[in-house]
Amino acid sequence: MQAIEDILGITIVDLLSLAAGVAALLIMLAIYQASLARDPMKGRVKALQERRDALKAGLITSNKRRSPVKKADGVGSLRTLAEKLKLLQNEQTKKLSAQLVQAGFRSNDALVIYQVARLVLPMLMGLVAILLFYGIGILPNHHKFHSIYAIVMVFLGLKLPDLYVSNAKIKRTDAIRKGLPDALDLLVVCAEAGLTLDSALNRVSRELGRAYPELADEFGLCAIELGFLPERRQALVNLAERVDLPALRGVVTTLVQSERYGTPLATSLRVLSAEFRNERMMKAEEKAARLPAILTVPLILFILPTLFVVLLGPAACKISDNFINRQ
Repeated sequence: MQAIEDILGITIVDLLSLAAGVAALLIMLAIYQASLARDPMKGRVKALQERRDALKAGLITSNKRRSPVKKADGVGSLRTLAEKLKLLQNEQTKKLSAQLVQAGFRSNDALVIYQVARLVLPMLMGLVAILLFYGIGILPNHHKFHSIYAIVMVFLGLKLPDLYVSNAKIKRTDAIRKGLPDALDLLVVCAEAGLTLDSALNRVSRELGRAYPELADEFGLCAIELGFLPERRQALVNLAERVDLPALRGVVTTLVQSERYGTPLATSLRVLSAEFRNERMMKAEEKAARLPAILTVPLILFILPTLFVVLLGPAACKISDNFINRQ
């Protein structure tokens, strides 16, 4: 106990109180999340309708023709700060905008918040490090490494926005990949029923809204763009650019070829659906084949010692009683 107090500079009672408070907060959050029955498509229909209105007004054809939109006070001040610091004028912002869109952040304010966060978080983490190490005096026995710890916290603040966006992009792409075979099956059914591509995408978006909201969102937006963009091919290309998934790019290529050459859509989509299902099955079999090798280390470390104790423990006790205790 005294060693912990000497190292951290705080008492064990404070540590236990903090741990108990964090545990209680996590339990309350878990109960609150479990009690909610959220609709995954809530708010998405409104966003798609706003996108439809923007397309009707022709606001996406040229950035110069966009009318100024009033922003909230907080976001507006962040945008003003970003413009003063020239955070939105370099060529890197186009790549960042594409990454944010692939992560699901399609708002015009997403880039502003991201850039300002990359600027502010390192300074904020640096101030927190100064307060902890030089103000409160945490870790007094490691005063020689305080500067190194502060640099690590500043670097962590710089990388936190990138890690957050990258994690959101990976999760969203994985969710779309899982729902793509089912969506293609529904597209095949809709195409064989005589629906056009726009109507088929709308129907699939409605049917998959609860199971795969990310994929339904993308299909719904693509259907809107197919109805209002001058070139239908551009709407499909936009769909491939919004999702960093090779399988979806293959679907887009097939749809573009069907639109251009008039090939049967249902036949092409049926072939793609069977291919994606086989690929998903192969990935599942690959994971199952890796399980024996993965379980070897836990088996050796945790199961075998326990088994040895259970099997050899009674024999060791008898040997101890018969030979050692007699002596």
